[in-house]
Amino acid sequence: MSLPGPEVLRALDEAIRDIRREEDEIAKRSSRGAELLIKLHAQQASVYRQLGRRLEPALRDAQAKSITEVTNTIGSAIARYDAAFADAEARLQQIEAEIARANADRTALQTEAARRDGELNSLTAKARPTLGNNAEYAARLATARELAAMAAAAADKARLADAEHQRNSQPYRDDPLFTYLRDRAYGTARYAPRGMTGWFDAQLAAFTDYGRAQVNFALINELPARLRQHAEALQEQARAADAGVAALENVAVDTAGGRSAREAIETMVGQIDALDKKNVVLQDRRDEAIQSRSDLAQGHDAGLTAALAGLQALLSRDDLRTLLRQARTTPGEQDLSIAQQFDDLAQRVKDSADEAREYRSRLEILMVRRRDLEDIQYEIKLRGLDNPQSRFAEDGLADSELNDLLRGETPADLYWRRLRGSQSWAAPGYGGPGGGWGRRTSSPSGTGLSRPRGTPPAGGLTSAA
Repeated sequence: MSLPGPEVLRALDEAIRDIRREEDEIAKRSSRGAELLIKLHAQQASVYRQLGRRLEPALRDAQAKSITEVTNTIGSAIARYDAAFADAEARLQQIEAEIARANADRTALQTEAARRDGELNSLTAKARPTLGNNAEYAARLATARELAAMAAAAADKARLADAEHQRNSQPYRDDPLFTYLRDRAYGTARYAPRGMTGWFDAQLAAFTDYGRAQVNFALINELPARLRQHAEALQEQARAADAGVAALENVAVDTAGGRSAREAIETMVGQIDALDKKNVVLQDRRDEAIQSRSDLAQGHDAGLTAALAGLQALLSRDDLRTLLRQARTTPGEQDLSIAQQFDDLAQRVKDSADEAREYRSRLEILMVRRRDLEDIQYEIKLRGLDNPQSRFAEDGLADSELNDLLRGETPADLYWRRLRGSQSWAAPGYGGPGGGWGRRTSSPSGTGLSRPRGTPPAGGLTSAA
Protein backbone atom coordinates (compact mmCIF):
# COMPACT_ATOMS: atom_id res chain seq x y z
CA MET A 1 0.00 0.00 0.00
CA SER A 2 1.26 3.49 -0.84
CA LEU A 3 0.57 6.83 0.79
CA PRO A 4 -0.20 10.04 -1.13
CA GLY A 5 2.07 13.00 -0.48
CA PRO A 6 -0.52 15.13 1.36
CA GLU A 7 -1.13 12.31 3.86
CA VAL A 8 2.57 12.05 4.71
CA LEU A 9 2.74 15.80 5.26
CA ARG A 10 -0.37 15.62 7.50
CA ALA A 11 1.26 12.87 9.57
CA LEU A 12 4.28 15.10 10.16
CA ASP A 13 1.97 18.03 11.00
CA GLU A 14 0.16 15.92 13.59
CA ALA A 15 3.46 14.79 15.11
CA ILE A 16 4.60 18.41 15.42
CA ARG A 17 1.29 19.36 17.07
CA ASP A 18 1.72 16.52 19.56
CA ILE A 19 5.22 17.72 20.39
CA ARG A 20 3.99 21.29 20.76
CA ARG A 21 1.28 20.20 23.19
CA GLU A 22 3.85 18.35 25.29
CA GLU A 23 6.24 21.31 25.17
CA ASP A 24 3.47 23.60 26.41
CA GLU A 25 2.49 21.25 29.23
CA ILE A 26 6.06 20.68 30.43
CA ALA A 27 6.84 24.42 30.24
CA LYS A 28 3.86 25.14 32.51
CA ARG A 29 4.91 22.44 34.96
CA SER A 30 8.47 23.75 34.92
CA SER A 31 7.23 27.28 35.60
CA ARG A 32 5.17 26.09 38.54
CA GLY A 33 8.24 24.19 39.77
CA ALA A 34 10.38 27.35 39.60
CA GLU A 35 7.82 29.17 41.75
CA LEU A 36 7.57 26.24 44.14
CA LEU A 37 11.34 26.19 44.60
CA ILE A 38 11.52 29.80 45.76
CA LYS A 39 8.47 29.31 47.97
CA LEU A 40 10.13 26.32 49.63
CA HIS A 41 13.21 28.42 50.37
CA ALA A 42 10.93 31.09 51.82
CA GLN A 43 9.39 28.46 54.11
CA GLN A 44 12.89 27.48 55.23
CA ALA A 45 13.46 31.10 56.19
CA SER A 46 10.23 30.99 58.22
CA VAL A 47 11.59 27.96 60.08
CA TYR A 48 14.63 29.99 61.09
CA ARG A 49 12.29 32.70 62.29
CA GLN A 50 10.69 30.16 64.66
CA LEU A 51 14.12 29.22 66.03
CA GLY A 52 14.82 32.88 66.73
CA ARG A 53 13.11 32.57 70.09
CA ARG A 54 16.41 31.12 71.34
CA LEU A 55 18.08 34.52 70.87
CA GLU A 56 18.17 37.61 73.03
CA PRO A 57 15.35 40.04 72.15
CA ALA A 58 17.62 42.46 70.29
CA LEU A 59 19.24 39.73 68.23
CA ARG A 60 15.87 38.08 67.66
CA ASP A 61 14.40 41.35 66.36
CA ALA A 62 17.40 41.94 64.06
CA GLN A 63 17.12 38.43 62.69
CA ALA A 64 13.37 38.72 62.15
CA LYS A 65 13.89 42.03 60.35
CA SER A 66 16.47 40.61 57.94
CA ILE A 67 14.26 37.60 57.21
CA THR A 68 11.25 39.85 56.64
CA GLU A 69 13.18 42.11 54.26
CA VAL A 70 14.21 39.16 52.10
CA THR A 71 10.91 37.30 52.13
CA ASN A 72 8.91 40.44 51.35
CA THR A 73 10.53 40.53 47.92
CA ILE A 74 9.21 37.07 47.05
CA GLY A 75 5.58 37.96 46.37
CA SER A 76 6.36 40.85 44.03
CA ALA A 77 9.09 38.83 42.25
CA ILE A 78 6.68 35.96 41.64
CA ALA A 79 3.98 38.35 40.40
CA ARG A 80 6.38 39.91 37.90
CA TYR A 81 7.60 36.47 36.88
CA ASP A 82 4.02 35.27 36.27
CA ALA A 83 3.37 38.33 34.10
CA ALA A 84 6.56 37.72 32.08
CA PHE A 85 5.66 34.06 31.56
CA ALA A 86 2.14 35.03 30.46
CA ASP A 87 3.62 37.50 27.95
CA ALA A 88 5.91 34.78 26.57
CA GLU A 89 2.92 32.44 26.24
CA ALA A 90 0.93 35.12 24.42
CA ARG A 91 3.77 35.80 21.96
CA LEU A 92 4.07 32.11 21.24
CA GLN A 93 0.31 31.72 20.73
CA GLN A 94 0.32 34.62 18.29
CA ILE A 95 3.03 32.97 16.19
CA GLU A 96 1.17 29.65 16.33
CA ALA A 97 -1.96 31.38 15.02
CA GLU A 98 0.03 32.87 12.11
CA ILE A 99 1.44 29.43 11.28
CA ALA A 100 -2.03 27.88 11.38
CA ARG A 101 -3.41 30.56 9.04
CA ALA A 102 -0.52 30.13 6.60
CA ASN A 103 -0.98 26.33 6.62
CA ALA A 104 -4.72 26.71 5.99
CA ASP A 105 -4.03 29.09 3.10
CA ARG A 106 -1.52 26.64 1.65
CA THR A 107 -3.96 23.73 1.89
CA ALA A 108 -6.63 25.76 0.12
CA LEU A 109 -4.18 26.64 -2.66
CA GLN A 110 -3.12 23.02 -3.04
CA THR A 111 -6.76 21.93 -3.29
CA GLU A 112 -7.55 24.56 -5.91
CA ALA A 113 -4.35 23.75 -7.81
CA ALA A 114 -5.37 20.08 -7.87
CA ARG A 115 -8.74 21.03 -9.33
CA ARG A 116 -7.20 23.21 -12.03
CA ASP A 117 -4.59 20.53 -12.68
CA GLY A 118 -7.37 18.07 -13.43
CA GLU A 119 -8.73 20.50 -16.03
CA LEU A 120 -5.27 20.94 -17.49
CA ASN A 121 -4.70 17.19 -17.74
CA SER A 122 -7.93 16.77 -19.70
CA LEU A 123 -6.91 19.50 -22.10
CA THR A 124 -3.39 18.08 -22.38
CA ALA A 125 -4.88 14.73 -23.40
CA LYS A 126 -6.71 16.52 -26.21
CA ALA A 127 -3.55 18.37 -27.29
CA ARG A 128 -1.26 15.32 -27.18
CA PRO A 129 -2.26 13.96 -30.62
CA THR A 130 -1.12 17.21 -32.24
CA LEU A 131 2.19 16.98 -30.37
CA GLY A 132 2.64 13.43 -31.57
CA ASN A 133 2.85 14.70 -35.14
CA ASN A 134 5.35 17.44 -34.24
CA ALA A 135 8.87 16.35 -35.22
CA GLU A 136 10.49 19.11 -33.18
CA TYR A 137 8.57 18.03 -30.07
CA ALA A 138 9.52 14.38 -30.56
CA ALA A 139 13.19 15.31 -30.90
CA ARG A 140 13.17 17.57 -27.82
CA LEU A 141 11.31 14.96 -25.79
CA ALA A 142 13.80 12.24 -26.72
CA THR A 143 16.72 14.51 -25.84
CA ALA A 144 15.12 15.50 -22.53
CA ARG A 145 14.54 11.86 -21.56
CA GLU A 146 18.07 10.89 -22.53
CA LEU A 147 19.59 13.76 -20.54
CA ALA A 148 17.36 12.99 -17.55
CA ALA A 149 18.54 9.37 -17.56
CA MET A 150 22.16 10.44 -17.89
CA ALA A 151 21.77 12.96 -15.05
CA ALA A 152 20.17 10.36 -12.79
CA ALA A 153 22.94 7.86 -13.52
CA ALA A 154 25.61 10.50 -12.90
CA ALA A 155 23.97 11.47 -9.60
CA ASP A 156 23.96 7.79 -8.54
CA LYS A 157 27.66 7.50 -9.41
CA ALA A 158 28.43 10.65 -7.42
CA ARG A 159 26.55 9.33 -4.38
CA LEU A 160 28.36 5.99 -4.65
CA ALA A 161 31.72 7.75 -4.88
CA ASP A 162 30.90 9.80 -1.79
CA ALA A 163 29.96 6.65 0.10
CA GLU A 164 33.10 4.79 -1.00
CA HIS A 165 35.51 7.70 -0.51
CA GLN A 166 36.15 7.07 3.18
CA ARG A 167 36.62 3.33 2.69
CA ASN A 168 39.02 3.73 -0.26
CA SER A 169 41.11 6.46 1.35
CA GLN A 170 41.34 4.90 4.81
CA PRO A 171 44.24 2.47 4.02
CA TYR A 172 46.37 5.43 2.93
CA ARG A 173 45.45 7.40 6.07
CA ASP A 174 46.31 4.39 8.22
CA ASP A 175 49.75 3.97 6.62
CA PRO A 176 52.21 5.84 8.91
CA LEU A 177 54.93 6.08 6.23
CA PHE A 178 52.55 7.48 3.61
CA THR A 179 51.09 9.89 6.18
CA TYR A 180 54.58 11.04 7.19
CA LEU A 181 55.57 11.90 3.61
CA ARG A 182 52.21 13.48 2.81
CA ASP A 183 52.33 15.69 5.92
CA ARG A 184 55.80 16.87 4.84
CA ALA A 185 54.34 17.66 1.36
CA TYR A 186 56.93 15.37 -0.23
CA GLY A 187 56.88 15.56 -4.02
CA THR A 188 55.28 19.04 -4.10
CA ALA A 189 56.68 22.56 -4.42
CA ARG A 190 56.07 23.05 -0.70
CA TYR A 191 58.54 20.29 0.27
CA ALA A 192 61.68 21.71 1.91
CA PRO A 193 64.34 19.00 2.52
CA ARG A 194 67.11 19.63 5.00
CA GLY A 195 70.39 17.71 5.07
CA MET A 196 70.08 14.02 5.78
CA THR A 197 66.32 14.35 6.17
CA GLY A 198 65.97 14.92 2.41
CA TRP A 199 68.04 11.84 1.67
CA PHE A 200 66.05 9.77 4.15
CA ASP A 201 62.73 10.97 2.71
CA ALA A 202 63.85 10.09 -0.83
CA GLN A 203 64.85 6.60 0.26
CA LEU A 204 61.55 6.15 2.08
CA ALA A 205 59.58 7.37 -0.94
CA ALA A 206 61.37 4.95 -3.24
CA PHE A 207 60.91 2.06 -0.82
CA THR A 208 57.16 2.66 -0.43
CA ASP A 209 56.51 3.68 -4.06
CA TYR A 210 55.12 6.92 -2.65
CA GLY A 211 54.78 8.61 -6.07
CA ARG A 212 52.24 6.07 -7.27
CA ALA A 213 50.41 6.04 -3.93
CA GLN A 214 50.26 9.84 -3.95
CA VAL A 215 48.64 9.88 -7.40
CA ASN A 216 46.10 7.22 -6.38
CA PHE A 217 45.26 9.05 -3.15
CA ALA A 218 44.73 12.31 -5.05
CA LEU A 219 42.41 10.58 -7.52
CA ILE A 220 40.40 9.03 -4.67
CA ASN A 221 39.93 12.47 -3.12
CA GLU A 222 39.14 14.24 -6.38
CA LEU A 223 36.76 11.69 -7.87
CA PRO A 224 33.66 12.49 -5.76
CA ALA A 225 33.94 16.22 -6.47
CA ARG A 226 34.45 15.65 -10.19
CA LEU A 227 31.48 13.30 -10.37
CA ARG A 228 29.29 15.78 -8.49
CA GLN A 229 30.29 18.55 -10.89
CA HIS A 230 29.53 16.28 -13.85
CA ALA A 231 26.15 15.31 -12.39
CA GLU A 232 25.24 18.93 -11.72
CA ALA A 233 26.18 19.91 -15.28
CA LEU A 234 23.99 17.14 -16.68
CA GLN A 235 21.13 18.15 -14.38
CA GLU A 236 21.37 21.70 -15.67
CA GLN A 237 21.26 20.45 -19.26
CA ALA A 238 18.28 18.23 -18.40
CA ARG A 239 16.47 21.21 -16.88
CA ALA A 240 17.08 23.26 -20.00
CA ALA A 241 15.83 20.40 -22.20
CA ASP A 242 12.75 20.02 -19.99
CA ALA A 243 12.06 23.72 -20.37
CA GLY A 244 12.16 23.36 -24.15
CA VAL A 245 9.69 20.47 -24.05
CA ALA A 246 7.44 22.38 -21.67
CA ALA A 247 7.43 25.42 -23.96
CA LEU A 248 6.05 23.34 -26.85
CA GLU A 249 3.56 21.60 -24.59
CA ASN A 250 2.33 24.93 -23.24
CA VAL A 251 1.68 26.20 -26.75
CA ALA A 252 -0.32 23.08 -27.58
CA VAL A 253 -2.26 23.20 -24.32
CA ASP A 254 -2.97 26.91 -24.70
CA THR A 255 -4.27 26.25 -28.20
CA ALA A 256 -6.61 23.62 -26.74
CA GLY A 257 -7.95 26.18 -24.26
CA GLY A 258 -5.78 25.40 -21.26
CA ARG A 259 -4.06 28.74 -20.89
CA SER A 260 -6.25 29.99 -18.03
CA ALA A 261 -5.77 26.76 -16.04
CA ARG A 262 -2.03 26.73 -16.69
CA GLU A 263 -1.57 30.36 -15.72
CA ALA A 264 -3.75 29.88 -12.63
CA ILE A 265 -1.55 26.97 -11.54
CA GLU A 266 1.58 29.01 -12.18
CA THR A 267 0.17 31.82 -10.03
CA MET A 268 -0.73 29.40 -7.24
CA VAL A 269 2.71 27.79 -7.46
CA GLY A 270 4.22 31.20 -6.70
CA GLN A 271 1.78 31.73 -3.83
CA ILE A 272 2.54 28.30 -2.37
CA ASP A 273 6.26 28.96 -2.65
CA ALA A 274 5.82 32.32 -0.87
CA LEU A 275 3.84 30.64 1.92
CA ASP A 276 6.53 27.98 2.31
CA LYS A 277 9.18 30.67 2.71
CA LYS A 278 6.95 32.52 5.18
CA ASN A 279 6.44 29.30 7.12
CA VAL A 280 10.21 28.82 7.49
CA VAL A 281 10.48 32.33 8.96
CA LEU A 282 7.51 31.73 11.29
CA GLN A 283 8.92 28.39 12.47
CA ASP A 284 12.25 30.06 13.25
CA ARG A 285 10.39 32.77 15.19
CA ARG A 286 8.43 30.07 17.02
CA ASP A 287 11.67 28.27 17.84
CA GLU A 288 13.06 31.45 19.39
CA ALA A 289 9.81 32.09 21.29
CA ILE A 290 9.76 28.52 22.64
CA GLN A 291 13.37 28.85 23.75
CA SER A 292 12.65 32.16 25.46
CA ARG A 293 9.65 30.67 27.26
CA SER A 294 11.68 27.58 28.24
CA ASP A 295 14.30 29.81 29.81
CA LEU A 296 11.58 31.55 31.81
CA ALA A 297 9.94 28.26 32.73
CA GLN A 298 13.20 27.14 34.31
CA GLY A 299 13.46 30.26 36.45
CA HIS A 300 15.71 32.36 34.20
CA ASP A 301 14.08 35.64 35.17
CA ALA A 302 16.11 38.53 36.57
CA GLY A 303 13.67 39.34 39.38
CA LEU A 304 13.14 35.72 40.38
CA THR A 305 16.87 34.99 40.23
CA ALA A 306 17.68 37.99 42.43
CA ALA A 307 15.01 37.04 44.97
CA LEU A 308 16.28 33.46 45.07
CA ALA A 309 19.88 34.59 45.44
CA GLY A 310 18.86 36.77 48.38
CA LEU A 311 17.06 33.87 50.01
CA GLN A 312 19.97 31.49 49.50
CA ALA A 313 22.40 34.03 50.96
CA LEU A 314 20.11 34.39 53.96
CA LEU A 315 19.77 30.64 54.45
CA SER A 316 23.55 30.15 54.32
CA ARG A 317 24.28 32.65 57.11
CA ASP A 318 26.36 31.18 59.92
CA ASP A 319 24.17 32.55 62.71
CA LEU A 320 21.08 30.86 61.28
CA ARG A 321 22.87 27.58 60.67
CA THR A 322 24.11 27.72 64.26
CA LEU A 323 20.52 28.05 65.49
CA LEU A 324 19.51 24.95 63.54
CA ARG A 325 22.52 22.99 64.80
CA GLN A 326 21.71 23.97 68.42
CA ALA A 327 18.09 22.90 67.92
CA ARG A 328 19.34 19.42 66.99
CA THR A 329 22.01 19.03 69.67
CA THR A 330 20.30 20.73 72.63
CA PRO A 331 16.64 20.66 71.74
CA GLY A 332 14.12 22.60 73.71
CA GLU A 333 10.35 22.45 73.49
CA GLN A 334 9.26 21.97 69.83
CA ASP A 335 12.86 22.32 68.57
CA LEU A 336 13.06 18.81 67.16
CA SER A 337 9.74 19.31 65.40
CA ILE A 338 11.01 22.56 63.86
CA ALA A 339 14.27 20.91 62.78
CA GLN A 340 12.26 18.13 61.18
CA GLN A 341 10.26 20.75 59.26
CA PHE A 342 13.54 22.14 57.90
CA ASP A 343 14.70 18.65 56.88
CA ASP A 344 11.39 17.98 55.12
CA LEU A 345 11.68 21.25 53.26
CA ALA A 346 15.28 20.47 52.27
CA GLN A 347 14.12 17.14 50.82
CA ARG A 348 11.35 18.87 48.90
CA VAL A 349 13.90 21.39 47.54
CA LYS A 350 16.04 18.49 46.33
CA ASP A 351 13.05 16.75 44.75
CA SER A 352 12.02 19.99 43.05
CA ALA A 353 15.54 20.51 41.66
CA ASP A 354 15.61 16.90 40.36
CA GLU A 355 12.25 17.43 38.70
CA ALA A 356 13.48 20.67 37.11
CA ARG A 357 16.42 18.81 35.58
CA GLU A 358 14.05 16.20 34.15
CA TYR A 359 11.88 18.93 32.65
CA ARG A 360 14.93 20.64 31.15
CA SER A 361 16.14 17.40 29.59
CA ARG A 362 12.72 16.60 28.15
CA LEU A 363 12.30 20.08 26.68
CA GLU A 364 15.70 19.81 24.98
CA ILE A 365 14.75 16.43 23.47
CA LEU A 366 11.39 17.75 22.27
CA MET A 367 13.08 20.76 20.68
CA VAL A 368 15.40 18.47 18.69
CA ARG A 369 12.52 16.21 17.57
CA ARG A 370 10.37 19.18 16.50
CA ARG A 371 13.22 20.70 14.51
CA ASP A 372 13.87 17.32 12.85
CA LEU A 373 10.25 17.14 11.72
CA GLU A 374 10.34 20.73 10.47
CA ASP A 375 13.52 19.97 8.49
CA ILE A 376 11.88 16.95 6.84
CA GLN A 377 8.77 18.97 6.03
CA TYR A 378 11.00 21.60 4.47
CA GLU A 379 12.49 19.02 2.09
CA ILE A 380 9.09 17.59 1.19
CA LYS A 381 7.71 21.00 0.30
CA LEU A 382 10.90 22.10 -1.47
CA ARG A 383 10.62 19.12 -3.81
CA GLY A 384 6.83 19.25 -4.08
CA LEU A 385 6.49 15.75 -2.65
CA ASP A 386 3.25 16.71 -0.88
CA ASN A 387 1.56 16.93 -4.28
CA PRO A 388 -1.50 14.63 -4.70
CA GLN A 389 0.37 12.91 -7.56
CA SER A 390 3.23 12.01 -5.21
CA ARG A 391 3.26 8.51 -3.70
CA PHE A 392 5.28 6.89 -0.90
CA ALA A 393 5.61 3.11 -1.11
CA GLU A 394 6.19 2.48 2.62
CA ASP A 395 3.12 3.28 4.68
CA GLY A 396 5.14 2.63 7.87
CA LEU A 397 6.93 5.91 7.26
CA ALA A 398 3.82 7.70 8.52
CA ASP A 399 3.35 5.60 11.68
CA SER A 400 5.82 2.99 13.00
CA GLU A 401 8.98 4.46 11.46
CA LEU A 402 7.82 7.96 12.33
CA ASN A 403 7.42 6.79 15.94
CA ASP A 404 10.99 5.45 15.81
CA LEU A 405 12.14 8.91 14.77
CA LEU A 406 10.18 10.53 17.61
CA ARG A 407 11.71 8.10 20.13
CA GLY A 408 15.19 8.92 18.86
CA GLU A 409 15.76 5.40 17.52
CA THR A 410 16.05 6.60 13.90
CA PRO A 411 18.13 9.67 12.98
CA ALA A 412 16.31 12.37 11.02
CA ASP A 413 18.64 12.14 8.00
CA LEU A 414 18.12 8.36 7.77
CA TYR A 415 14.34 8.76 8.00
CA TRP A 416 14.47 11.38 5.24
CA ARG A 417 16.56 9.11 2.99
CA ARG A 418 14.06 6.29 3.46
CA LEU A 419 11.19 8.66 2.77
CA ARG A 420 12.89 10.05 -0.34
CA GLY A 421 13.81 6.59 -1.60
CA SER A 422 10.23 5.33 -1.35
CA GLN A 423 8.74 8.25 -3.31
CA SER A 424 7.48 8.10 -6.88
CA TRP A 425 5.01 9.94 -9.11
CA ALA A 426 1.62 8.50 -10.01
CA ALA A 427 1.72 10.25 -13.40
CA PRO A 428 4.54 11.48 -15.65
CA GLY A 429 5.49 15.14 -15.85
CA TYR A 430 5.28 15.98 -12.15
CA GLY A 431 7.99 16.97 -9.71
CA GLY A 432 10.08 19.91 -8.77
CA PRO A 433 9.75 22.80 -6.33
CA GLY A 434 6.77 25.10 -5.88
CA GLY A 435 4.35 22.62 -4.34
CA GLY A 436 4.95 19.90 -6.92
CA TRP A 437 3.03 21.58 -9.73
CA GLY A 438 6.10 22.46 -11.81
CA ARG A 439 5.99 20.50 -15.06
CA ARG A 440 9.12 18.68 -16.23
CA THR A 441 11.21 20.38 -13.59
CA SER A 442 14.03 18.42 -11.98
CA SER A 443 14.07 18.23 -8.20
CA PRO A 444 16.75 20.17 -6.29
CA SER A 445 20.12 18.44 -6.26
CA GLY A 446 21.29 16.66 -3.12
CA THR A 447 19.64 14.03 -0.97
CA GLY A 448 20.37 15.26 2.57
CA LEU A 449 18.54 17.67 4.85
CA SER A 450 19.31 21.15 3.61
CA ARG A 451 17.26 23.60 5.65
CA PRO A 452 19.50 26.39 6.98
CA ARG A 453 19.47 26.46 10.76
CA GLY A 454 21.07 28.64 13.37
CA THR A 455 23.17 27.00 16.05
CA PRO A 456 20.80 25.44 18.62
CA PRO A 457 21.19 26.34 22.29
CA ALA A 458 24.18 24.46 23.67
CA GLY A 459 22.49 22.71 26.56
CA GLY A 460 22.82 25.80 28.72
CA LEU A 461 19.46 25.57 30.40
CA THR A 462 19.81 25.43 34.15
CA SER A 463 17.19 25.59 36.81
CA ALA A 464 17.21 28.12 39.58
CA ALA A 465 18.19 25.27 41.87
